Amino acid sequence: MKTPNRIVIAAFTLSALSACGSGDSGNDETTVTETSGGPPETAPEGGEEAGSAAAGERLFAQCMACHSVEPGRNGLGPSLHGVFGRAAGADASFSYSPAMRDSGITWTAEELDRFIERPMQTIPGTRMSFIGVRDPQGRADLIAYLETLQ
Repeated sequence: MKTPNRIVIAAFTLSALSACGSGDSGNDETTVTETSGGPPETAPEGGEEAGSAAAGERLFAQCMACHSVEPGRNGLGPSLHGVFGRAAGADASFSYSPAMRDSGITWTAEELDRFIERPMQTIPGTRMSFIGVRDPQGRADLIAYLETLQ
């Protein structure tokens, strides 16, 4: 008989993998399931959400079904190591969609927030068929984590 932990892990893995890919077998941008973050750890002035890199690293576990944080190690999606400040579609080691390559986006916190919330609306034609992260705190946490990957 399976233990409850194995069932949870299996369910998580299946849901993450079932969301990955757009039917193509090549190196494409990735697909992940929607997520929500926990309560804010800090709240800066002006009503903006502060991101927690530690919480973002935990949320990133879903993204790892397709993305790596190791430099040059691509999966279904590109490695996200060093993504901050990089032009979208510029990593020569990955085969991006024309939409991503031609988007003109440079990955700042603001652009990542917009993209992570609604990828297919932000860059129409992207191969990353990802529903997005609607929770602002979850996005802030993921972005805080991605910023540490330099």
